[in-house]
Amino acid sequence: MLQEGDLAPDFALPSDSGQTVKLANFRGKKVVLYFYPKDDTPGCTAEACSFRDEYAVLQNREAVVLGISPDSVTSHSKFKNKYSLPFPLLTDTEHKVAEAYGVWVEKSRYGRKYWGNARTTFIIDEQGRIAKIFSKVKPQGHGKEVLAALGT
Repeated sequence: MLQEGDLAPDFALPSDSGQTVKLANFRGKKVVLYFYPKDDTPGCTAEACSFRDEYAVLQNREAVVLGISPDSVTSHSKFKNKYSLPFPLLTDTEHKVAEAYGVWVEKSRYGRKYWGNARTTFIIDEQGRIAKIFSKVKPQGHGKEVLAALGT
């Protein structure tokens, strides 16, 4: 399991636009990297919209927002357009990045076990180190919680 202070695992993933996004390209900026279970579900929509609503302030603090789920590029594109999300959504269909970050976990719903992303956010500093980890995120208002952690 990753800890605050660890070097964030690098990755390159396709985004909702089909372009490849590499974490290394954001060195020198803060990165808000959030893992979420599934596009266009109530909790994931609330979380994404929370980041959307705080996006201008996050940009003013020179922070980049990246969302990751196992959904397809097509699914991400529809989700992003439906809710006017101003940041990239990255496709981790083989869940390799989720595994590297320790957020690919076994879940249970209605007695059925399955694997998926644990709702987790990482703040990565300008040097590529994990500055803050939010586990078991509550989706509503999470954007404000992340802003508070970023400081001024």
